[in-house]
Amino acid sequence: ADDHPIVREGLSAVICDQPDMAVVAQAATGAEALALALEHRPDVVLMDLRMPELNGVAAIGAIRARWPEARVVVLTTYDGDEDIYRALQAGALAYLLKDTPRAELLEVIRAAARGQRRLPPEVAARLMERLSAQALTEREVEVLCLMARGKSNKAIGAELFIGEGTVKFHVNNILGKLGASDRTQAVTVALQRGIIHLEP
Repeated sequence: ADDHPIVREGLSAVICDQPDMAVVAQAATGAEALALALEHRPDVVLMDLRMPELNGVAAIGAIRARWPEARVVVLTTYDGDEDIYRALQAGALAYLLKDTPRAELLEVIRAAARGQRRLPPEVAARLMERLSAQALTEREVEVLCLMARGKSNKAIGAELFIGEGTVKFHVNNILGKLGASDRTQAVTVALQRGIIHLEP
């Protein structure tokens, strides 16, 4: 499941080149991935994170809710600790970056088919960072998203129906939790970690 046809075609060629593997379906959206996974019940689902209609994390959660035995491997360009954490929380068995060598990708697919979890060292290190960091509350993430759009405390308060003082309190908490000295740095850190994403 990937919204880029060339990526799907490339992966398909690599997988179909293996005597013990076959591609049973391809999806361009998260919703399509959900439908096809439930229809075909493949041994392993390869899932990107950023897709239209339903993102990869939501698609993984939806697949696993309806089919708990599903084995999902994330294959993405996103290496933020929050992205990794959310995907694994949703039920992914493995998390790979798209620059993963072919032999490693195939080994991870085979391991996932056996129900084994696989995290490359750099992904595991990012996950450990996330687990040791203080998590932002849902409200703090909402405030952070509006900060990323350049909104003032007053504008954020108006949009979220909270007082300006309450917004300031949330902003101070966000700065502290992200180890940021100002709003710009907080947004930069949040984008790098995958806590928030800029919508195209």
